[in-house]
Order: sequence, then C-alpha cells, then structure tokens
Amino acid sequence: MKIPKRLQPLVDDGLIDEVISQLMSGKEATVYMVRCGDDIRCAKVYKEANKRSFKKAAQYQEGRKSRNSRRARAMEKGSKYGRKQQEDAWQNAEVEALYTLAAAGVRVPQPFGCFESVLLMELITDGEGDVAPRLNDIILPSEHAIEDHLIMMNYVKIMLCEGIIHGDLSEFNVLVDEYGPVIIDLPQAVDASANNNAKSMLLRDVDNITDYYAQFAPELAQSKYAQEMWALYEKAELTPETELTGLFEEDTKSADVDTIIEEIKAAFAEEQERLERISDADEID
Repeated sequence: MKIPKRLQPLVDDGLIDEVISQLMSGKEATVYMVRCGDDIRCAKVYKEANKRSFKKAAQYQEGRKSRNSRRARAMEKGSKYGRKQQEDAWQNAEVEALYTLAAAGVRVPQPFGCFESVLLMELITDGEGDVAPRLNDIILPSEHAIEDHLIMMNYVKIMLCEGIIHGDLSEFNVLVDEYGPVIIDLPQAVDASANNNAKSMLLRDVDNITDYYAQFAPELAQSKYAQEMWALYEKAELTPETELTGLFEEDTKSADVDTIIEEIKAAFAEEQERLERISDADEID
C-alpha cells in the first residue's frame, strides 16, 4: 500500500521496511501492520489533538507530573510548546504503561519505542498467525468466560498495584490470542493515587469487562471485584498475590451525627476544665 505521510520518516530511517495494511482507525489513532526486518509488527499513529475525539482528556491527565519544571509551566499555560509537550506526555503515558505492566506480568503488546508520534509494538496474532480478534468479536463458552474474566480481574489488580488504572477498558480494548486476553490502548492510563476520578474509572473499567463476560456466564454479574480491590488498595493491603473473591459488603451504617456532636462537646468541656485547673494552679503558685 502507499506509505502514509506520518510513517514516511520511519521508513526513511529504516525503522520500518514495509507498510502492509491498515488495521484500524479509532478515536485516538490509526494502526497499521508493518514489516520491520523479518518481524511483522504494528505501528500506532497517534492523531493530533484537534483531530482526536477522546472525550474529557483532562480528566485522564489529572495527576500526571512532569519532571521538567519548564515543561510543566508551559503545559499549564497552554502555549504552543506546552501543547506539544502535552501531546508527548499523552503518547509517552502509553509507552511507559506498556513497559511497566509487561514487567509486572500483565499481558500487553511489547513496545519497541515511540518515534515521531508513532508507537511501534508487537502485533498480537491468533493461533493461525492472523491478527487476533477483539474480545467483542468472539463468543465464549460459559466456563471459558469465567476463566478469562478472572484473568482480567487479576490483570486489573496488578495494574492497580502498579498505580495504574486503564481508564477506558472494555471489550473493544482487549485482544484474544491462543493464550487468552491481551490488554491494549493505554494512552489515557490514570494515576491511581493522584487522580480524583481514579475510583470511578476503576469501577467503570471492571463493570464494562464484567458486563461483557456476564453475557456468557450470568453469575458474574453479581461479583464486586472493583469494590473489593479499591477497599484493599485504600488500606494499602492490595498486593499482586492478593487472592480476590469478587465478594464485597458495602458499609451501610450511617454516621450518628448527634452522638458525634455530643462527643465533640464533651471533649471540648473536658479540655476547658483541664485548662482551668492549670490556670488555678498557676494562681496559687
């Protein structure tokens, strides 16, 4: 096929030897199948900010820190340089997340680097060597759905242990090869400890995945993995080895406001008495 303009610099530099075909075009990028030497890989070409339709991007970028103070100030001011740095940060977030998660044991495509807003990475294939289907495109036996759902819950758990929440996880962002699910599309990855929307995004991610698998195994719809994970995470008790149950009991006890106020008043009166005793003792001296 004709070489797309955005891929031409990588061809010129010898990073890509041939552009084979376009695989997909989404809200944030267009992905191509390419040949790099003897390997078939994929090239993810990020769309420019004004052409990208990813909604509420600012919510996802909340909490991301720049180590460079000049860069951080420019990003805050929205200057041309700042917008360029913001785009770089958006793309680098995916690269960093891929390396981090792969090292932690989450199945993601292996990255080979980001060049000129193009991410080169592993092409996930099925047993016949064809491009692996998305989770949305397959039908699963009930037992298989239960197994893969648990695998995905453990991947989400490991991600959370690494301080990462996907933020846009669904059946459209999971590929399935002969070994099981592979998580893709991470430029919007959320910092679990620094983003105020982290909990709600985790709940949504897990709900999306659970709803899909529950089509084939309805009993999964009753599970509460996200609530279980978040409760453990908040208490610093979540680890990669934590065995999840999918069970969680919400705290339905409401605070007794009147009792709390009375306790505060009593503590205040006690303190006043203590101060008075100290004052009386000083006067006697």
